Order: sequence, then C-alpha cells, then structure tokens
Amino acid sequence: MEFLKKYAFVLLTGIGILAALIIFSLNVPHNREANAIERVALSVLSPIFQPAYRLSGFVEDVWDGYISLVDTHRENLRLRDDIRALNERVREGNELFLANQRLERLLDMKKNIKAPTVGARVIGEDATSWFRTLILNQGASSGIREGMAVIAADGIVGQIVKVSTSTSRVILLTDHASGIAATIQRSRARGVVKGKSEMLCSLEFTTREEDVKVGDAVISSGIGGVFRKGLPIGEVTMVKRGEYGIFQTVTIRPSVNLAHLEEVLIVLGGDNE
Repeated sequence: MEFLKKYAFVLLTGIGILAALIIFSLNVPHNREANAIERVALSVLSPIFQPAYRLSGFVEDVWDGYISLVDTHRENLRLRDDIRALNERVREGNELFLANQRLERLLDMKKNIKAPTVGARVIGEDATSWFRTLILNQGASSGIREGMAVIAADGIVGQIVKVSTSTSRVILLTDHASGIAATIQRSRARGVVKGKSEMLCSLEFTTREEDVKVGDAVISSGIGGVFRKGLPIGEVTMVKRGEYGIFQTVTIRPSVNLAHLEEVLIVLGGDNE
C-alpha cells in the first residue's frame, strides 16, 4: 500500500500515456484527421517526444562519427603501409642505381688492364692503429694468390697478403707495411709510396732536388712487377724540404676513397705493359 501511495502519480501518468498511444494507434487507420483525444495526447506527449528525438539524433550522429573515424584510421594505416613500401622501393632503386654507377666505372678500369681480373666485394675491414686491411669475398677457389694487385675504379687499393678458400685479405696502400714504386706524373720524379697514419701515404726516397709540388698526381712506376705502370696512386698534399738531409717529405692523399670502398678488381697475372 505504501508503494502504491508513493508512486500512484507516476503509475497513473504512465497508464494514461499508454492508453493515449493505444487510442491514437487504433484511430489512425480509420481517420487521417486527428480527433480531440489525439490532439490532447500529442500535446501531452510532444514535450517527451522532442527530447527523445533529439537524443536519438545525437546518438546516431555520434555513432556515424565513430564509424567514420574507424574507417579513416584504417585508411590511414593502409596509406602509411603503402608509403612505407614505396619508400623502400625508392631506396632499393637508388642503391641499385649507385651500384650500377660504381660497377660501370670499375668496368672502364678493367678495360685498361690486359691481364685477367676477378671482381670482388669488400665484406670486412681491419683499420686498427697497426694494420690497414680489407677482407674480400674471393679466395683460392677463384684463383686468388698472395701478392696479387688489387685496384678500384680510381686507382690502386693494395696487395693480397692472405688467402683462404673463399676469402682473401688485402693490405691497403695506407698500411705501414705497404710499399709501391711510384712516379710524379708531371716531373717523373721517383720514390716509394709508404703508408702512414690517418689514411694517408708518403713518398719516400725522393731527393731534395726532385721537382715535386702540391697537387701533383702520383702514379705507379711499374717497377717491382706487381702494379702495372701508370695506375693512379694519389695526389700530393704537402711538400716539406728540411734544412738538413738529402730527402724531402711528401704527403699523398690516395686516389681511392678507402673508407667507402665496396667493389674491387684483383689482377690475376702480371700486367706491366
């Protein structure tokens, strides 16, 4: 009884609204014009219908917006994957283009070498304070032997010092143990190119009277039987004549960028012509 007394108004209001809806629905098929009861029902229910309608519209807009955001997010993810794939293809294309350029220049050098050669790729390096060597992916199985000359598109790289079945080690011309008979191309002054620190070389045993200037090109002289005559070695970057002694100090920067070297040629036989 207490429950009925407490909620009597709410129950009566609900029953009235339900009755009005039933009467309204029963009268619609028989008469398209609203009667007095229908008009009263619409007047009573319109304050309820309007907020409900607006609320349903708001919910529908929110749902549509959510669906739209989900679709946009998926589209963004797909486009991001497409862009990543395209960028990867561009990088691969650029790498192939650069490799093709390097190999073309190496092929031009090969045309000037009469002796047979083997192309090799740099797969490792040892550039400590004591040694300057590179490891190549060609070895005894390809006919490589110790003492063979190694060159690149820009000139002399060094000489093979160790060989295994599938790899070989080349001592760079910048190593302290390296020595190459050389000539100043302009003046024909001779000396021996020896390796020194900081990826540079020096031209030793060149007397003070010899004509050597900064900017002079240094080439192999062909003496010694390892490197053919006329191969580029480097460029003179410093000349120093002391007050005493019979020799001058000459610093050379190698023609080959040894720090970025990727492909080389190994000369299999003598080519001193």
